[in-house]
Amino acid sequence: QVQLQESGPGLVKPSQTLSLTCTVSGDSITTPYYYWSWVRQPPGKGLEWIGYISFSGVTRYKSSLQSRAIISRDTSKNQFTLQLRSVTPEDTAVYYCAQKQGAPGGVIITTTPPRDEYDSWGQGTQVTVSS
Repeated sequence: QVQLQESGPGLVKPSQTLSLTCTVSGDSITTPYYYWSWVRQPPGKGLEWIGYISFSGVTRYKSSLQSRAIISRDTSKNQFTLQLRSVTPEDTAVYYCAQKQGAPGGVIITTTPPRDEYDSWGQGTQVTVSS
């Protein structure tokens, strides 16, 4: 049973960088063919996929966020992180880390996923962008 836990500051000022960490337990982030995503939900809106890092370290991002988002990992700590640069109040949301099982051929990711697209979720962390 994979368990995920988000951590990071709950308040970020506009133009600064949002940094979140997801700590994984119950399995290794290098286990084939797991894909580790960041997903957010702005107030009153649906889920929005931000990007993922694969079991092998490959990253992919939503096109509209690609210029501002970086996902990285620390395999020694079994963690992966999100950095989102130049935040604005529109980046205010509950941020989740989530895990999805893929296949040797890859993984299908939707940019507005239903919750059951993923196998495991963290509990989510509120991030507010405000001065």
